[in-house]
Amino acid sequence: MAKPAFRFTHYDLKELRTGAIIEVSLNAVNNVRLMTSGNYQRFTEMLDFKYLGGVAKKSPVRVTIPETSHWHLIVDCEGHHTLAESAVKMLPPRSMPVLREKSTATA
Repeated sequence: MAKPAFRFTHYDLKELRTGAIIEVSLNAVNNVRLMTSGNYQRFTEMLDFKYLGGVAKKSPVRVTIPETSHWHLIVDCEGHHTLAESAVKMLPPRSMPVLREKSTATA
């Protein structure tokens, strides 16, 4: 079975919920691709696949998970000189503003 001819780093992010935010740190320009399990399988088999992301020229890169699913992140050097060193971390979800109930009591 054929495999991609370029080097890549794979992160299995497991199931993530809609709105989760991940931060990817790189030490060089590389491609950052977020994909579902089905698309990751297609990627490894060198078939057409869909992903979110693209060339990351700045680091860190923040990606918001678009829907609850099992996600995979690929950092790869296709079209670039070398595979970047990379790290992925989860960021705390953006907090919603707290609405405070106004008091109508008078003293």
